[in-house]
Amino acid sequence: MSKFSLDILKDKVFPFAEARDPDILLGAAFGEDVALVRVGGDILASHVDPIVGAVEGIGWLAVHVACNDIAASGVRPRWALLLVMVPSKQDEELLEEIMGDADRAARSIGVSIIGGHTGYSSGLARPLVAVTALGTAGGREPVRTSGACVGDRVVVTKGVALEGTAILAADFAEIAAGLGLGDDDIAEARALMGDVSVLREAMVLAESGATAMHDVTRGGLLETLLEIAQLSGVGMTIDASRLPVPDVVQRFARAFRFDPLRMISSGTLAATIPAGRIEEVRLAMERAGGGFAEVGEVTAGAGVRILGEGEPVDYREVRPEEDELARLWALHRPSG
Repeated sequence: MSKFSLDILKDKVFPFAEARDPDILLGAAFGEDVALVRVGGDILASHVDPIVGAVEGIGWLAVHVACNDIAASGVRPRWALLLVMVPSKQDEELLEEIMGDADRAARSIGVSIIGGHTGYSSGLARPLVAVTALGTAGGREPVRTSGACVGDRVVVTKGVALEGTAILAADFAEIAAGLGLGDDDIAEARALMGDVSVLREAMVLAESGATAMHDVTRGGLLETLLEIAQLSGVGMTIDASRLPVPDVVQRFARAFRFDPLRMISSGTLAATIPAGRIEEVRLAMERAGGGFAEVGEVTAGAGVRILGEGEPVDYREVRPEEDELARLWALHRPSG
């Protein structure tokens, strides 16, 4: 599954999603993954996201992906609504498995499932799960994607291409084996799915003064950084040698021939931090037990410049419609 291009969103979607209510603080906007609405004396953050690019563990993943967007605004998610659709009326065990995984994910981060909808449709080739996550700011000013400032440091948590690699290991296991990846490689990659929440690190970074945060989903880290840069009206310079790419991701990238920087990666959080607070953040993350890497700097200008072994490569255009996992789904039939 991929998103529509930015041009199509501007032409066909956003004109029909205008914020007409004065209590809407942040409505539909490209790159801003939460809506912010004033409710009484507080702010309600909400987000909805569908998952169809996975089969195994789809309930677990769907809850975490939606809640990650709330957390990336510096708000702790509290409630979730689930839409679960399976291909056939006979898929009762699949429905139960999805709901069990969703409940397990919600419990792991203190979120309550408060309702939703379940059903089946012969038009589906694999299950679809969409989750609406909600949380209240509790007096805290939400962090927006558009807040990066020149001079900020760019940090990336955990590693790159986590989710996409885990999905390949789970749903394309036979293909992975045929490409030369061993049982240990596949098991190690599948284990990445257990660490797709960014809640812990998002709360730490928000409390430590993050100016912008964005979880890394479709389009991968490169698309995430481009969106932060565009919305903030800044540029970024990234040192590729500092990017945290786990060894297992590199092995899968070589076998499946994908670019880790363009691979969906729930579990990874990109953020910008004032330069004077980077050591404070480092210590806070160490106390919280979360890994992160300082990978670059926010600069004047536009786009993202990647520094590697050769000449620097400049990226300017956001392309939310492009993602490596979607490309691989089109090339391969999943083994499950």
